[in-house]
Amino acid sequence: MVDNRYATALVIACVLSILATVYLSVAIGTQHWYQYSSPTVRGEANVSELRSLYEEFMDGEFDEKTYSDTLFRLNGTVGLWWRCVLVPANAHWYKEPDVKIMLECRSFTLPQQFTPKYKEPGNHNSGEDMLRTYLWRCQFLLPLVSLGLVVLAALTGFCACLCRSLTPTLGIGVLHLLAGLCTLATVCCYLAGMDLLHRVSMLPDKVDGSLGWSLYLALISSPLHMMAAALLVWAARSHSQNYYRMTAYRVA
Repeated sequence: MVDNRYATALVIACVLSILATVYLSVAIGTQHWYQYSSPTVRGEANVSELRSLYEEFMDGEFDEKTYSDTLFRLNGTVGLWWRCVLVPANAHWYKEPDVKIMLECRSFTLPQQFTPKYKEPGNHNSGEDMLRTYLWRCQFLLPLVSLGLVVLAALTGFCACLCRSLTPTLGIGVLHLLAGLCTLATVCCYLAGMDLLHRVSMLPDKVDGSLGWSLYLALISSPLHMMAAALLVWAARSHSQNYYRMTAYRVA
């Protein structure tokens, strides 16, 4: 028989875990982690340059400098698995004041995620930047680890329900705590990586960068996982202590 307090804690923990997992999943699948605001295009010369950058971005070989410059100049957004730019649908960009804008995206393939970063982006002779390389790899691996821990916790909880046992609850709480730490580490790695990128690739004039809503979703999911972990650990510990007291009372 489970006390009402423990049952309430478990239900709240489940709701928090589901919310956190949904937020993290949406954050992983969207590109609005960091976004750039570029000035309006003026003049045919600038249009030709930007069109060339866009074509290289869409059809050229994967190169950090090329796609970074395109993101800077074309109101780009970049996430864990996607990089996108805003471009006019009409070929004559500069001749229409109210031109229709469309979003064009390219995904980071798995081999591209493991591509090394260089001290000077685009210059393969400058030497590998180990810090940026491993920050980039951590930022896409850690959220997958976080989701894997939550799935493992859910399977453990399902088995515990079938067995009508609260014994695995402490372990489930620890898994949620680790998931929350992995998500928090993802955000930290991403922010550190973007800061280092902007140090080696200076933003053009009048181009501003800001954090996007996808990053905030990931940031919110971390404390939600931790709160779920705290409730699960409390329920497990309290139930265990109460069980041992009742056992000692019966023996006495």
